Formats: sequence, structure tokens, C-alpha cells
Amino acid sequence: MATPCPSPAADITQAPFRPLRFGVTRVQVRDGPPGTHYLQAEQPLLPYPARLTDRLRHWAQIRPQRPWLARRHGRRRSDGTVELGDWQHVTYEQAWHTARAIAQALLQRGLSAERPVLILSENSLEHALLALGCMVAGVPWAPVSPAYSLVSTDLAKLRHVWASLTPGLVFAQDARYARAVQTIVPADVEVVLADGTLPGRPTTAFSSLASTPATDAVDAAMAATGPDTIVKFLFTSGSTKAPKAVINTHRMWCANQQQMTQSMPVLAEEDLVLVDWLPWNHTFGGNHNFGMVLYHGGTLYIDDGKPTPALIGETLRNLREIAPTLYFNVPVGFEAIAQAMHSDAALRRNLLSRVRMFFYAGASLAQPVWDSLYASAVREVGQRIPMTSGLGMTETGPFALFVTSPDVRAGDLGLPTPGLEVKLVDVEGKTEVRYRGPNVTPGYWRNPAETAAAFDEEGFFRSGDAVRWIDETDVHRGLRFDGRIAEDFKLATGTFVSVGPLRARLVATGAPYVQDAVITGLDRHEVGALVFPTPRVRELCPLPPEASLHEVVEHPAVLAHFQRVLDELARQATGSANRIARLVLLADPPSLDRGEVTDKGSINQRAVLAHRADTVEKLYADALHHIVKPTPSFEAQQS
Repeated sequence: MATPCPSPAADITQAPFRPLRFGVTRVQVRDGPPGTHYLQAEQPLLPYPARLTDRLRHWAQIRPQRPWLARRHGRRRSDGTVELGDWQHVTYEQAWHTARAIAQALLQRGLSAERPVLILSENSLEHALLALGCMVAGVPWAPVSPAYSLVSTDLAKLRHVWASLTPGLVFAQDARYARAVQTIVPADVEVVLADGTLPGRPTTAFSSLASTPATDAVDAAMAATGPDTIVKFLFTSGSTKAPKAVINTHRMWCANQQQMTQSMPVLAEEDLVLVDWLPWNHTFGGNHNFGMVLYHGGTLYIDDGKPTPALIGETLRNLREIAPTLYFNVPVGFEAIAQAMHSDAALRRNLLSRVRMFFYAGASLAQPVWDSLYASAVREVGQRIPMTSGLGMTETGPFALFVTSPDVRAGDLGLPTPGLEVKLVDVEGKTEVRYRGPNVTPGYWRNPAETAAAFDEEGFFRSGDAVRWIDETDVHRGLRFDGRIAEDFKLATGTFVSVGPLRARLVATGAPYVQDAVITGLDRHEVGALVFPTPRVRELCPLPPEASLHEVVEHPAVLAHFQRVLDELARQATGSANRIARLVLLADPPSLDRGEVTDKGSINQRAVLAHRADTVEKLYADALHHIVKPTPSFEAQQS
């Protein structure tokens, strides 16, 4: 029986890091007009390919039999669930041959940027091969969140996507997408399925595309593509407005991959192996990781797991079997893995055997999770695995900023990647970071008004993210995250509340029982919080497993725990702007249809506040019997 991993001790932080080079450690800074500064990495951006398809052809020629992509065979049971078996691999030679065949099929259909390919499905071998075929043919594709088809009840976001793009061909993995196709896709638009058929709807088998004999037209089409060719459209999450179609060009993608290589030299130091669940309709999974493997001739194992109670077991299974060289995830994923490694010796042994670096994005990573990962690594390999992070967005390809050393704290972002100009601008009492460079999108498809509004007078993209220096006396240490400017607000007293850092402190202090939180208090006298708990909140009370989450979040033991969390936050507070005076736990999860959450788990603060306005009113009226407040002694200290 495995022995539980010991609690992090003082010597854990003294253990050495596994060696890792950081490519950008110094920055050039120049002053602009009052309140404006410009940053650039000291090292220049090196040459990069004109098209990402050049890398595919390159690897197919020099390492044809190396696996490019792998996914477990799936067999659907009679109850609709899927049994996953052994790995099915696609080599670079097979990928190149199949991509050319698919390209021929797409050319014969006359598809273009005005009639692109819409991909409804999750990550799969067929999804990936169709994407390669699109690249070779010069036909853009748009991967959209499967949740828009499978989870949404009104299909509103999928309708918006359709109207934005007017696709000429739709791909879905199987008949699970029947409702979305029958409701949204016109009868005269071709539908391609990887498996099965759709009731009452003619479909084309993916295998027929993949077996189309390629002609010289494929070579001519690929030769006609270049840096300005649109590769794909990625939709924003729609956190403040309707999702926008971000134009992604070959220049963006190739420049960004070269920038990543120079910021993270580890990418080119050994054969790359990823085990990854991150969805390809998001830029993190679909551009950053998918592109990274293709750029460097690595291997990507598609993880059909996910950091949810129902699916995390599949992720752990895959990590016990496949040892990645780098590992990317969101904070909740690292939390689940850190917890599992306490007692799972096989997981520790395999995951930590050759991983050089961890990387998180999407939210703040709580310090206890870092400590737990460090403790497991020190126990298993005698070294800490560096945890890294940065900042980017769909519009920047996404990679923009990256940390400068392994000594990272939650919120550290680092310095600009080579070739990217960063502009720091004082906005409403904060410092907004803006971007200009070859990895920045030319704009939003068919949306000139939003495109014009997104860029300032010098052509820098307005990110809406706020930053500050890690150390104002040493700019080479880089920047820290300081929240989203649009989320910040003022109390009725005129005091400004910086939402991002406050929310991060609440999540970190409440770990591992806080999934995310929404900060309240606009035009009120004190700050409050709506908290979405993690499933582990059940550990705090003696209720049976069948108890509802409503019963759990109202249990005295749970409320007592969050009383202690608020007391600790009150002890750290310096005034009303960063003291949470009241909190309520929400049993109802954030809604995708209402735009409260993305399928990756990111919370939309504005949407939650809008749709739960009644809860906010009751929070401030003391009309909820499970409201938690700091003890009076802690409140008095900050009065």
C-alpha cells in the first residue's frame, strides 16, 4: 500500500529545481508620453516559417514514423458511455498523406474563408487531420466548443457562430451532435461524420474525405498560402459581449511558436511529448499546445479526461502510462493531480520521471497546490519541478509574457517574448498591458467596428488586463497580474476595489474548497463574495454522499470553515477595498447558457452578477441564512 506523501516541510523549498533555462531574462524599457512605457525583450525574434504546414511536411520527410498524435480507441456501450482501450497512433507520414487527401476533397468543394469548415467536435484524430487538410488547402476552419452543441439548451452561441461565419461544411464526431446539426445547419450544407449517421440527414463519412486521391491542385493550393493566409477562426469566450471570431494567420501562429521556443528553450532541447486534455477550440490547447507539437515534431497524446470528478480518473490513468516531457493544465487540474499524488505511487513515478516543466494558465494557482507538487517531486526525484506561467490571449496567438526564473509566485507573468512590443498605459488608476507584434491578430472576422475599437492609435492591441511590476527597483524580474480593468469597481465611499488580486487571495485562502469566486460591492459600502465551491467541500461536513450540495453549503461545519477563511482574509486586509465583509456559498453551478462560465471553467464575473442579482441583493440585505461574515474582532481591527 502506498504511503501518503508527507506535508510540505521547510526543506521542500530549499530543494533544487530540475534544471530549466529561461530564454528572456532582460528587457529594454523606454518612456513614452506621461503614464506610458514600452517594453521589449533584449533578444530579437529569430526567423520562422511562412506556414505551419511547412513544419508538417518537414517532419513527414525527416522522421516519417514518429507518432504525431495518439488517442485511445473508444467503444460506445449500450448506455451511451464510452470504454477507452489501447492507443491508436498517427505518424507524421500518415498525417501528411491524409492531410493532402483531405485538402483535395475540400478544394473540390470550393470552400474558402467566406465558406469555411466548422468543427463542432471534441479533440480527436479526425478533428486534427481535418484541420491539417484545411491548412494544406488554404481553407480556414473554426473549432467551436462542444458544449455549444451538447450542453447548451438554447444553442444561442452556436447560432451566433453560424451567423458570423456562414460555413460551407460542418464536421461532427458522431450522432451526439444530431440536435445541433438538425437545428442550426441548413439542409444544403454538407455534414461530415467520423462515426455513424444522423437520422433523416444525408452525411458524408470522414473516411471518404481521407481517401480522396490528391492531385497537383493540392501542391498549387499550398504554394498559394503564405504568412497572411487565414488559418482558422477562434472564438472569444464572450465574457463581456457576444463571442467574436478572432482571425488567426500563418504569421501569427508561426511567429508565436518561434517566440515560445525562445522564451522556453526546453521545447527544442529534447523530443517533446505532451499528454493534454485542453480543448482545441481554446487558444491554450488549440494554438499553444497543438501548434507546439507540430512545430517541434513532437507527440501529443489526447487525454479524454478532464479536471472534473467524473473524468479526472481518465487523466490520472493516462499520466500513469504516458510520461510527458512538459505538462500544461489549468489550476483545478493541477489541484486534482497534486491530491492524487499523495497516495498514488505509480502516478508520481511516471509523471515525474521526465517532466521538465509544469505550466498553468487561466486562473491563480493556490500556494498549497504548489507546495504539494513540490513535496511529491522532492520525494520522488529529489528535485522540485519548476512551475511556470505567463500571460496571453486568443488575440496574441496566445503566448505573450513568460516568467524569467523558477522562483515563481502566483500572479507572476514575467517579460515579453522576443519580437513582441508591450505598451503599459495608465488607465483608471491601473496599468493596462497592450501588445503589438507578428503574433497579434489582424482583427475580428466581419467585425470592423470591434476591430477598430480593439487597437489604440499606435496599433497596439488593448488587452484589458492590468499589470504591475514584481519589483519596481528591478524591471528585469518582470510583471505581475493585477486583474481585469473592466471587473474593477468603486464602493459607495468612492474607494476603488481591485477585483483580480482580491479574488485570487480568496481562492488561495479557501483552497482546496473554492473553485472560483465573484466579488460584489459596486456602489455599496462593503465588499462581498459569491463563492462556487469545489466538490471537495463535502469533506468539511458529516453529511452522507447523497446529500444535496444545497444541504452541504448550509451545514454549520462548512460555514464554520469559511468563517475561518474570512477571518484570515480580514487579518490580511488593509482597508475596506480588500476586506471581504460577507460571503455566500452557491450550490447552483455557473451556467454555460447564461454565459457565466466557459467550457474550460473560466468565470464571467459580469454575467454572474447580472443573472444572480437577486442573490446579491439578499446577500447585502442579510436575507440568506447561510451568509458568512468575519468575526467582529477582525472587522474591528480594520475599522
